[in-house]
Amino acid sequence: MASLPLCRSPSSLLPSWPHRPISASFHPKSPSSPVAAHVSVQDTPPQPQDPAPPSDSSPNGTKPSSNTTRFLWVNPNSPRAADVARARAGSGRRARLASAAAALGACEPAEAAVEAALEAAFPEPPSEQDAVIVLNTAAATRPETAVLALRWFLGNAKVRKKVILYNVVLKLLRKKRHWSETEALWAEMLRDGVQPDNATFSTVISCARACGLHSKAVEWFDKMPEFGCSPDMLTYSAVIDAYGRAGNSEAAIRLYDRARAEKWQLDPVICSTVIKVHSTSGNFDGALNVFEEMKATGVKPNLVVYNTMLDAMGRALRPWVVKTIHREMVDLQVQPSRATYCCLLHAYTRARYGEDAMAVYRLMKDEAMDIDVMLYNMLLSMCADIGYVDEAEEIFRDMKASMDAHSKPDSWSYSSMVTLYSSTANVLGAEGILNEMVEAGFKPNIFVLTSLIRCYGKAGRTDDVVRSFGMLQDLGIIPDDRFCGCLLSVAANTPAEELGKVISCIETSNAQLGAVVKLLVDRSSSPESFREAASELLDSSRGVVKMPYCNCLMDLCVNLNQMEKACALLDAAQQLGIYTNIQTRTQTQWSLHLRGLSVGAALTTLHVWMNDLYTSLQSSGEGLPPLLGIHTGQGKNTYSDRGLAAMFEAHLKELDAPFHEAPDKAGWFLTTSVAAKHWLETKAASELVTV
Repeated sequence: MASLPLCRSPSSLLPSWPHRPISASFHPKSPSSPVAAHVSVQDTPPQPQDPAPPSDSSPNGTKPSSNTTRFLWVNPNSPRAADVARARAGSGRRARLASAAAALGACEPAEAAVEAALEAAFPEPPSEQDAVIVLNTAAATRPETAVLALRWFLGNAKVRKKVILYNVVLKLLRKKRHWSETEALWAEMLRDGVQPDNATFSTVISCARACGLHSKAVEWFDKMPEFGCSPDMLTYSAVIDAYGRAGNSEAAIRLYDRARAEKWQLDPVICSTVIKVHSTSGNFDGALNVFEEMKATGVKPNLVVYNTMLDAMGRALRPWVVKTIHREMVDLQVQPSRATYCCLLHAYTRARYGEDAMAVYRLMKDEAMDIDVMLYNMLLSMCADIGYVDEAEEIFRDMKASMDAHSKPDSWSYSSMVTLYSSTANVLGAEGILNEMVEAGFKPNIFVLTSLIRCYGKAGRTDDVVRSFGMLQDLGIIPDDRFCGCLLSVAANTPAEELGKVISCIETSNAQLGAVVKLLVDRSSSPESFREAASELLDSSRGVVKMPYCNCLMDLCVNLNQMEKACALLDAAQQLGIYTNIQTRTQTQWSLHLRGLSVGAALTTLHVWMNDLYTSLQSSGEGLPPLLGIHTGQGKNTYSDRGLAAMFEAHLKELDAPFHEAPDKAGWFLTTSVAAKHWLETKAASELVTV
C-alpha cells in the first residue's frame, strides 16, 4: 500500500477553499504554558516573517516573555472547522444585532432617524428573527421608536409571518400601558391585511386589564370568534379577572364554568383568578370551594393561590381557616413571601387573634422583612382593642427606632396608643403619648381627644374632661356622634355633684342630646316626657350610634336610681328596633339575651323580664318551661371594666336569685322552672331587682 507523504500541503488536497479566514482564541490545557493561540482554518498556517531570537537572549539581555502568541491551524475538512466558523458567525451576528439595538434605542422617535439607524445597521435585508431580537431589545424604554422600527422591518426584512412582529410591539405597549397606541396599532395591523392570532388577542386583552379598562378587555374577548381564534387558559384568566374587576362576578363565574365544560385543564393561574373574583364579590364559600376543587382534581396550589386564599379568608373573618391553610403551606414546604405574612397579619388583627398576630409580627422582624406603617397601625389597633399594653409598647418602640421613613409613627399610630392607655385609665401614659404626638408635628384629631376624654372620665378627673373639650374647640374640630357618645359615657360614671360640668359639654356638642340628658336628670320631669324626647333623638340619630346612646342613657338612669325612666327608654328602643330578640321562648326554655348591652341596660332588661314573669304567673297562671336562662356572653364588656358575666353573677347573688352559671355553656346562667317559680312567689314584683 502506498503511503501518503507526511508533509503534504493542504492546498494540494483542496485547491480552492472558498471562505474567509476565521480565527478564534484558544487556550492550551497545559498550565505550564499560558500562551494565547489563534486557531485558523486558512489554507496554510501563517509563517513568521522574522526568525525568533534565541530563547536564552533578548535585546536587553532579559529572557523573552512567556506570554507570546501562537497560531494553530485547523484542517478545513475537519468537523471542528465548521464549529469554529459557526461560533465566529454567531458571535458576529449577536454583536451586529446588539449594535443595531443600541443605535435604535438612542435615536429620536422620528421616522427619518429610525430609518437611518436601521439602514446603517442592516446593509443587507435582515431576517425575521433579527427583527424580533432588535424590537425586543432596542425599544424597551421607547414604545414610539418600536412602532416606527416595526414599519421599517415590515417593509425591508424577510418576514414570513408579520403577526409575530406585531405581537412583539403589542407586548411592549402592554408593558408601558399605552392603550391608545395599542388600538392604533391594531387598526394598522388590520389595514395591512395581517390576521391576528391567539397571542395577539391575549396581549391586547391583558393590556386593557392592566390599564384598568375592564370593559375593553371583555369587548376584545368577544371579538375572538370573529377572527377564528379560541381563547386559551391565559386568555380565560385575564377575562375572568376583567369581569370580576368590572363588578360582573356572575359573568366571570359563567366563563369559568365554560372553561371547565370545554375540558380545559385547571391551572393555578385561572383558579387564583376565580378565587379572587369570589372574594371580591363577598362569596367566600365559593372561593373555598374552588380552592378545594382544584386540589381534588390534582392541581397543586402555588404561592399565589395560597396568598389569594389567605387574603379571602381574612376578609371573611375566618381566622381558623387561615390557620389551616397556613399550616398546609408549611407542611407542603411552600416558601412564604412577604405577601403571605401580610395576609396573615390582616386576618389575625381583624379577628383580634392577638397571640397569632404577634407571632407573625415577630417572625417578620426576625426575617428583617419590610413592615410599613399600615401594618404597624393594624397591630396597634388590635392591641388597643384587646388590651395588649406590653405588646403595643414593643411595637411602638420598634416604629420609632426604624430607619425607614415609611415605618415611622403617624397620627393613627399615636391615636391607637392613646386609645390603649385610655382603656386602662392610664392618664400618664395617654398624656405622654399626646405630648410625643405634638412634638412629632401632628395635631391631635377628634379620635385622640375622644380617647383622652374617655381616659379622664374613667379616672374621675372631670375638670380634665372639660379642659380637653376646650382643646377641641381651640383646634376648630366639630364634635361628631361618637364624640358625643363618649361624653355621654363619661356622664354615666360621673358623680352627681360634678355631672353639670359634663352635661354642659354635651349640650354644647349636641343641643338635642343635651336636652334629653337634662330631662333624665330632672327628677320632676315625667318618664313619658323623657320617653318622647329620647324617641325623637334616637329616631334622628345615625344607626351606628343608636345603641350606644341607649346604653349610656340607661346607665345614667340606673346610676341616678331612675328606673321608671330606664324602663321607658328600653320600651322606646324596642319600638324603634334598636334592641331586637332580647327575649326568646321555646317549649323547653325561655331565655333573656343581654350580650352587647351595658350594665345599666342589662339590669333594666332583667328588671322588666322578671316583672313580666311574675305578672304572667299571677294573672293567667301560665306555666313556665322546664328551663330559664340568661345569656350575658363572656369576656370584656365595652361599657365596663368588668365582664358582664362577672357583674351579673354578683348581682344575682345579691337578689338571692336561683340562677347559676352553666358549667358547659360559657356566659349562660340557668335555673329550673320549679326554683324560679318558688323564688318569684316569695318576692313582690317591686322587690325583684334592687339597683
